[in-house]
Amino acid sequence: MEIEKTNRMNALFEFYSTLLTEKQMNYMEMYYADDFSLGEIAEEYDISRQAVYDNIKRTEKILEEYEKKLHLFSDYVVRGELLDTLKTYVKETYPKDTTITQYIEQIQEVEE
Repeated sequence: MEIEKTNRMNALFEFYSTLLTEKQMNYMEMYYADDFSLGEIAEEYDISRQAVYDNIKRTEKILEEYEKKLHLFSDYVVRGELLDTLKTYVKETYPKDTTITQYIEQIQEVEE
């Protein structure tokens, strides 16, 4: 499994898991977060490995569709990058102004 795909699926799952069915949530969490194999998940739920595979692939597409429509994850990434840029700018331009730095840190805490 590709690490980038795993990281993306875990991130999308964090944002959109509540929009999935309980079965979809369980399979995705076991497969991506807990690193269970398809066979282990199939055994746990007493279904075929193919059924688990099909469900996971369908759920991946659903998560990507949610992201395509709602942009929660990509907006989160962009906000983080902008905050990092702003923090660097403030440190270089206004090194003695701790108020701005405190506001930026508060925004970063809200984002997490």
